[in-house]
Amino acid sequence: MKITSFLSYQSILYLLVLSAFPLFLTAQNNNSNEALRKMQVAMQIIDYAYVDTVDNNKLAETAIVEMLKELDPHSIYIPKEELQRANEPLQGNFEGVGIQFEILRDTIVVVHPLTGGPSEKLGIISGDKIVKIDHEDVVGSHVTNQFVLDHLRGKKGTKVQVSIYRKGKPGLLEYVIVRDKIPVNSIDAVYMITPRVGYINLNRFSLTTTQEFQNAVKKLKGEGMKSLILDLRNNAGGYMAPAIELSDEFLGLGKIIVYTEGMRSTRENFYSTFRGNFEEGKLVIMINENSASSSEIVAGAIQDWDRGLIVGRRSFGKGLVQRPYNLPDTSQIRLTTARYHTPSGRFIQKPYKNGVEEYYKDFANRYRHGELIHADSIKLPDSLKYHTANGRTVYGGGGIMPDVFIPWDSTFLTDYYMDMRRNNIVNPLVSDFVDNNRQEMLKKYPDFASFKANFNIDESLMDLFFKATNEAGMERNEEQFTISEPLIKAQIKGLIAQKLYDITSFYVIVNEMDPEVMRALDIISDDSLFQKLSN
Repeated sequence: MKITSFLSYQSILYLLVLSAFPLFLTAQNNNSNEALRKMQVAMQIIDYAYVDTVDNNKLAETAIVEMLKELDPHSIYIPKEELQRANEPLQGNFEGVGIQFEILRDTIVVVHPLTGGPSEKLGIISGDKIVKIDHEDVVGSHVTNQFVLDHLRGKKGTKVQVSIYRKGKPGLLEYVIVRDKIPVNSIDAVYMITPRVGYINLNRFSLTTTQEFQNAVKKLKGEGMKSLILDLRNNAGGYMAPAIELSDEFLGLGKIIVYTEGMRSTRENFYSTFRGNFEEGKLVIMINENSASSSEIVAGAIQDWDRGLIVGRRSFGKGLVQRPYNLPDTSQIRLTTARYHTPSGRFIQKPYKNGVEEYYKDFANRYRHGELIHADSIKLPDSLKYHTANGRTVYGGGGIMPDVFIPWDSTFLTDYYMDMRRNNIVNPLVSDFVDNNRQEMLKKYPDFASFKANFNIDESLMDLFFKATNEAGMERNEEQFTISEPLIKAQIKGLIAQKLYDITSFYVIVNEMDPEVMRALDIISDDSLFQKLSN
């Protein structure tokens, strides 16, 4: 049995980092030899005898995709033209002009120039509208997110010319932007939610996650943090190595974080080191039905060692490890090669024997069975029972079960609110409002603290809201609007703050309306309650 004494970044990284691996075509037995010959002969027959022209590459890709579907839901094929873009969010950077954008009314609008990026350095600002790229008009229905990415991303050092309309400026402003490496942050929000409790929202596990987290903890400790809420809701995972390193931040020396094994992969244990930056202090980790993979590694390790409390709802249930194998044309197969287990031995992969389509209906099934509302609707057999370091009962077999269940709260989610979301009322409204009032707003509220304390959604802004809903053909429902009004106003205020300051500002505002965050805060702020729940 292979044992890793302590965490080796390189050995972990090779589990998922997208690097080249040889594809061994040597058959392991007569059955696989026969299968390969059968496939080869079938391709030759089609190529020789089919009535029409055949695209052999397309046939091969289709065959690979269909073969992988027979294995498990997470073994996938990535065509060579999609591979780089698939890697970017997890590699922590891409090459481009450095803007966060949205498309409003068929126009590219700069939401934020990324700090330190080439666009910010040239003076491009939030609210600028890009109307031409390399002298080509880019306003109209043909302008999609993919269109923008295709035109603005490119190799570091290459140039692109953009023509920008800026309110209050005559004519168009011309910029020649030299593309550069642009960071992709895995942390969305870092702030002190109370004078002693810090909050971090982590959206993915990428190559930069560990350093981002360490910087965030250092910042919060400098502001007086004694306890931490780590929000992993809707975090679908990413690389395995940062998940292990993040767990290491909380655990003392020599504790197993996770182990992996498979039919052709001997067991490998991964342990915590002496490098943790938050080994003391109360910890709450928030999860939900969209928290998967690396998020579940962290939650499982913290729960099994009784290092903190897991609050929320049962996580997604992905306990399979993929390893990348490059094909001759630089396309790639990400093949499941092992299963991972939490320190207590739990295998948390949910069943997939009924096929991929049924596998991804799991959320709908949970909703239909009442699991999102009632914790006791989840029935798990004793065979899936395990115990934490302190003897608390935990369960495997389909996700991480939280220590504290928080039901899905649909109080504010009326039909009127959902219609508003479907018609995309708030984003254009806020964009126009900030565009028309940016300088006045920044003069009146020079920082986020003054904005949060003093800015209120007034009647004139709500008149604009109702005008937008009317233009979208929405029928006004006073009763439903009254129910959803606090959430609508919080989202409007949060988005205004995001466009004026940063994305953390958005979370500061909307989290105060989030019952799950408020419940987590109640638990971590009450010493006796936290202690009771931990035992």
